[in-house]
Amino acid sequence: MARKGAKRHLKRLAAPSQWYLPRKTYKWAVRPRPGPHSMKTSIPLIYIVRDYLGYAKTAREARKILNEGKVLVDGRVRKDYKFPVGIMDVVSIPETGEHYRVLPNRIGKLILHPISEEEAKIKPLRVSNKRMVKGAKVQLNLHDGSNHLVTMDEKDKYRTAYTVLMKVPEREIVEVIPFEVGAYVFVTQGKNVARRGRIVEVRHFPMGWPDVVTIEDENGELFDTLKEYAFVIGKEKPEISLP
Repeated sequence: MARKGAKRHLKRLAAPSQWYLPRKTYKWAVRPRPGPHSMKTSIPLIYIVRDYLGYAKTAREARKILNEGKVLVDGRVRKDYKFPVGIMDVVSIPETGEHYRVLPNRIGKLILHPISEEEAKIKPLRVSNKRMVKGAKVQLNLHDGSNHLVTMDEKDKYRTAYTVLMKVPEREIVEVIPFEVGAYVFVTQGKNVARRGRIVEVRHFPMGWPDVVTIEDENGELFDTLKEYAFVIGKEKPEISLP
């Protein structure tokens, strides 16, 4: 008999390699709910509380902490232990005054990078797409699954691959950073993951091949990556702290 609907279970051996999770301790892992990020670019909230931060020894203790509203994601209380927390998301624990940003490290694992309280109020979001909607509005589709409406007069200000610095949890755009030569980018996937530098060249190819970006790192070394993997985080210098 065929399966109806999406899978609800996940074995640890089949869990994404981006998670810092022991594989052979237990058989099953928590499968994140469909939400803002894909499974490979996010971590279930329960693992952040228990395995990453060590505030609980068991899943039951971690769920109790979440149910009490002690953990915030992007400034909002999240109680769902399966909620996917992805790249550039901000995790805050008000009782301890700790703030973290989810970023990949050099081997592709997702880590929690400690940040200040002021930086926790800003979240960079990559514009994945934009479209026209009713009411003479333009809808920006952002990399974390959220949307933001802007007026028709502002439609040329936002383009695909641009980054908007947004205030959380107010969801107010503070600054727009264009994807252009000279911009400072952070690589989120691929073999050059977690490398950073300035854009030197953007090459376009025919027949639907993806664009390739040439980046110069802080040591003057040049490397290539796909445009999709290059996340703009500043015009001349990064607007956020990096590991």
